[in-house]
Amino acid sequence: MSLAIARVATTGRDIEDDIVAVEEPLEIRLVHPQLAERGQSISITMRTPGHDAELALGFLYSEAIVQQAADIDHVDSCDNDSNVVIVHLRAAARVDIERLRRHFYTTSSCGVCGKQSIAALQTVCSHSPASDPTQFAATMLSTLGSRLRDQQPGFAMTGGIHAAAVFARNGNLLHVAEDVGRHNAVDKVVGRLLLQAELPAAGRGLLVSGRASFELVQKAVRAGMPFLAAVGAPSSLAVELADEFGMTLVGFLRQDRFNIYTRAERIV
Repeated sequence: MSLAIARVATTGRDIEDDIVAVEEPLEIRLVHPQLAERGQSISITMRTPGHDAELALGFLYSEAIVQQAADIDHVDSCDNDSNVVIVHLRAAARVDIERLRRHFYTTSSCGVCGKQSIAALQTVCSHSPASDPTQFAATMLSTLGSRLRDQQPGFAMTGGIHAAAVFARNGNLLHVAEDVGRHNAVDKVVGRLLLQAELPAAGRGLLVSGRASFELVQKAVRAGMPFLAAVGAPSSLAVELADEFGMTLVGFLRQDRFNIYTRAERIV
């Protein structure tokens, strides 16, 4: 969004046009024969519009509400509101009603409130990163930051948008998404993996701008990825979760250095 701002510097004050990141609410609704006729509201998240279907599907998969692409019949939006996405499940899809009774509310800063415990996550992961033998070259990892920046037009314009990418062993970025919320950007790429029947994403890595939180590690674990690299620092619980599931966690990723917090044997 473009608007006029006052730019202040030591030389004085000027009125200039600037571009700020767009942030709007998105309501995710789920339709299934076991639910109300008009569907059930699952989440409201503050996001940057774009790839809303992927965001919704990635969120539903990360929360173990959707198990596979075959569960999805179709996705559409509300006739009079583009900020509502409706996910229609097939009648044969198994729906955990108790899980749906939880009230999810997300924001662009904190993500899902009331996060699942490590023990609960173990019950919904069909592919453990610990069993993934894939190794990644340190020389390749050092190139990821610049590769990601080259595919961040939103950040280049606003300076206020995060990014997430799924990368291959050779360093190619397979799926990239931007959003004001890191967790939304991750949901968008996970949703794309789901739509293309690429889950679990064995042999793949997740790259995120900013820090690595518990929630981002949780989403990567759920997606079956053995590797998460962050431009910023990880939290203590993120390190604990990554170690528990055998995931390699890298932080402070730079062109000339990075820190390895868990499972260093995957980096050669």
